[in-house]
Amino acid sequence: MQRNIVRLGHPGLRLQAEPVAPESLATEEMQALIAELIETVRSRSGRGLAATQVGESHQILVMVTPGDGDEPNGSEIVIINPLLEPEHADLVYDWESCLSVPGLKGLVPRYPKVRLRGLNARGEAMDLTLDGLQARLVQHAYDHLNGVVFLDRMRDLRSLAFNEEWGLYLADSSDGS
Repeated sequence: MQRNIVRLGHPGLRLQAEPVAPESLATEEMQALIAELIETVRSRSGRGLAATQVGESHQILVMVTPGDGDEPNGSEIVIINPLLEPEHADLVYDWESCLSVPGLKGLVPRYPKVRLRGLNARGEAMDLTLDGLQARLVQHAYDHLNGVVFLDRMRDLRSLAFNEEWGLYLADSSDGS
C-alpha cells in the first residue's frame, strides 16, 4: 500500500522521530510500515524516504536504487535507528530535491563519505560506509528524522529553483552559477 507523503508545512515534518524498539521490528505492523515506505518511494520514483515523510514518528529510513538488467526491481536498504558519522571533513555541494518539497531543487552541502550504523529490517546490526550519491541520500533522509529539510541546509537560497527552470538554466552548472 502506498502512503501519502506529507509536504512542507505539515507539523510532522519538523518533529524529531522516536527510536524504534528492536523487538517491535518483528511485528506485522512494523513490517507493513517498512514495506509501505519502500512501495511509496518507488511509486514516486524517489531514492529515499523517511518514516516522518509519511507522518510516522519512527526512526526508519529506506533508500532504493532503480532496477537494471541484473536486478530488474533494483535494491533497497532499510535503516532503523540510524547513526551517521562523517568520514570526510570537507563538504561537497550538489543539487537536491525532495518528495516533501515537490517541484524545487537547491544546492546543498553534504559530506561526501559517511559511516552509517543502525539496524536492518530484521533487527540485525549494520555498519556501512557510503560515499557519493548514497552518502548524500542517507544524509538527506536522516535529516528528516530530525525535523530538518534540505532548504534548512542550503547556504544560499539564490540557488533554489523550480525543477523546470533548473532543467532549462542550471542543470549544466554544478555550482549554481
